[in-house]
Amino acid sequence: MTPRNTILVGDAASHLRTLAPASVDCVVTSPPYFLLRDYHVVGQLGLEETVDEWVRRLRVVMAEVARVLTPSGSAWLNLGDSYSRHAKYGAPPKSLFMAPERLALALIEDGWILRNRITWHKSNPMPSSVGDRLSNSSDVVFFLTRSPRYHFDLDRIREAHTSTMATGQRPRSKERPDWSGPHGGANDGLGRERPGGLPGNVVGKNPGDVWRMSTSSYRGAHFATFPESLVRRPLLASCPVKVCTACKLPWKSGPGKTYVLGKRISVGSTDPYVRRYPARWQILHQPGPLEPNCTCAAATRPGLVLDPFLGSGVVAMVAEQLGLDWLGIELNPDYVDLAWQRLGRSGPPELEEAA
Repeated sequence: MTPRNTILVGDAASHLRTLAPASVDCVVTSPPYFLLRDYHVVGQLGLEETVDEWVRRLRVVMAEVARVLTPSGSAWLNLGDSYSRHAKYGAPPKSLFMAPERLALALIEDGWILRNRITWHKSNPMPSSVGDRLSNSSDVVFFLTRSPRYHFDLDRIREAHTSTMATGQRPRSKERPDWSGPHGGANDGLGRERPGGLPGNVVGKNPGDVWRMSTSSYRGAHFATFPESLVRRPLLASCPVKVCTACKLPWKSGPGKTYVLGKRISVGSTDPYVRRYPARWQILHQPGPLEPNCTCAAATRPGLVLDPFLGSGVVAMVAEQLGLDWLGIELNPDYVDLAWQRLGRSGPPELEEAA
């Protein structure tokens, strides 16, 4: 049985082994970076003797994550790098370890599918006094799955178009261009995304793989929290709101309705394609209700997100805001207390009832 809406205190890999297989819909977590933090607790990750040992220990955790994920589930890992001070750690002095990349390659060997390498561009990075290289202002987020097909609702995280100008719809060939390589595609993708000369997809644009977000403003005793916005987007996209209790398939959003208002025809352009279509659009999209992906007609449950390195509880807090269930694992008891405080509770339900 996999518990919900509680925190398991102890080692991540050990607790993961106790969870039921295929019981978690999504994982969002930020494991300790290599050699950057000392959390003052025996058994912590991040203070290994070499970067390869750090990778090995995280592979053990991720193997258990793979076991507890549902077939439609996915995992998001926020990771950062650090600089070597001695060759004994696994890289020449002053060199980046490339720790996230080493882990990503190892996870691919273990059967994970790396769908995205997202750059978290920090709008307020920590100042640096270094004078012989550029200061660091980004971390990475790896988006990983176990199956080529998985739950992902892009419409829930689309952004507003930065321009409302319609450029027209030129016919695009479905044949691959001469310069296209073996993995290149046909040049008709934009035609499908922009029907009728719209400036883009009617629901909004794909946010892309560079996310400009500020670092956390949390001022508690935990000094390595990641921001709520970095958690919200993965949860919206990949943790289902409802899941069938019989077959474990997530429900999906219905097609919805799109309204295009405020058309104004461009008359000044000499381009016949631009003149043919409205120059400005006001697009309103009303999402459809959730629909089952199966014919089970069984009861549903909320999606479950797991954070095996919960820290001060950001993932749990955002999950509750979105109406999702959550489960956290944390090695440091002091951080467990911080997480319950951020959730507005003194502890698990059974402790609150006893009090």
